[in-house]
Amino acid sequence: MKPKQKLTAAIRTKQANFSLSDEEYNLISLYMKKYKISNKSRWLRETVLAHVLKNLELDYPTLFGENEMRR
Repeated sequence: MKPKQKLTAAIRTKQANFSLSDEEYNLISLYMKKYKISNKSRWLRETVLAHVLKNLELDYPTLFGENEMRR
């Protein structure tokens, strides 16, 4: 069996800050507690990037606009 290769993480030097309302913060905190998520930064980063990547796949360039294709 091959030894596991250590993945090298990209060095993160950029920061993204945003504000949440009390209700939004409490909702995220409840979710993280329910699913026993201990690394909030990693979870937020992965969740946002997963959403962005999913939308990028769906938002591909087309030859015609949406209205023209529906005709």
